[in-house]
Amino acid sequence: MRTAQTNRSVRIHPGKISLAVKPFLALAIAAAAFCLISIRGAEPAPPAMSAAELADQLDVVSQGSALIRTKLEVRSLEGAKRVLQLQIKQRRTKTTTDLVYQVLWPDEHKGEAVILHQAHGVAKGSIIVPQQPVRAIKASQMNEGLFDSDLSYQDAVENFFAWKKQALVGSETINGVNCQILESKPDSSSVSIYAKVRSWIDPQRFVPMRIEKYSSSGELVRRIDVTRVARDEKHHPIPASLTVHGPRKNSVTEFNGARIDQDVQFTDADFTAAGVSK
Repeated sequence: MRTAQTNRSVRIHPGKISLAVKPFLALAIAAAAFCLISIRGAEPAPPAMSAAELADQLDVVSQGSALIRTKLEVRSLEGAKRVLQLQIKQRRTKTTTDLVYQVLWPDEHKGEAVILHQAHGVAKGSIIVPQQPVRAIKASQMNEGLFDSDLSYQDAVENFFAWKKQALVGSETINGVNCQILESKPDSSSVSIYAKVRSWIDPQRFVPMRIEKYSSSGELVRRIDVTRVARDEKHHPIPASLTVHGPRKNSVTEFNGARIDQDVQFTDADFTAAGVSK
C-alpha cells in the first residue's frame, strides 16, 4: 500500500471539485466499487496500446486507499425510492482488495455495514447489523445485491482488469466519447460469477464509461454506466456517478459521489467487524 504525507480531500459537485488539504489519513470507489471504479486518473494513453497494456494501466490507477461519501439510490419502475448515505473505506493493491460499505443515514439503518475482501482472485465478506451476530457472505451469495441494490458484492470487490485474459474487441462512442471495448475473462486463478466483462474505455482519461458483465450462457447480467466524470486535485479524471442495471427488471441503482479523501492510511483492523463497530 502506498504511504502518503498528506490526506487529500476532494468534494465532488456537478461540473467542479473544490479541494481542501488536511493533515493525513484512506477512494473507493466505486463506489463503489466499482470496484468497479478507478481511484484516480492518469496521463493520456499512448496510441495503439495493446489489450494487456490498457488493462494494466487501468489496474494501476485503481490501486491505493481512500475514504468516500456517496449516496446510493434504488428506484423501482413503480416509483418507489430508497436512499442510503454511505461511507466507503477502500484499500487496493495489485493482489488484494479490502472494502467497507457503512450506512450513515437514515437512522434506522445507521451502522449497518458490509465488509468485503478479495485476495488472489478469491472473494469473501461479512454483513454487520447492530445488535445482531455478524453474518458471513457465502460464495454462493456473492451475486446478491449490496444493501439490496442492483450492484452485487462481486461487482464491488472484483478487479477484472487484473485478469490475465484481455482482448480488444472493437470501439464505440459512448456519450460523445470514443471508447475502446476491452473484453476481460477470468482464468483459473480468478473466481468470478461472470464468464466475461466488457468495458468501454476512454483511452485518453483511463475511465470506463460503460461496463457489461455476462454469464457463461452469454446473457447480459449487469450494466454499469458512468454518468458523471469529475477531476481530483491533480486534475485527474475520476468516475463520480454511476447507474447500475442488474438482473432485476423493475429497478435501477444510482451511486452519486459527494466526497473523496485520497491516500488515507488504514490498518488491517479497519476492515474487521470489531474495527467497523468501533
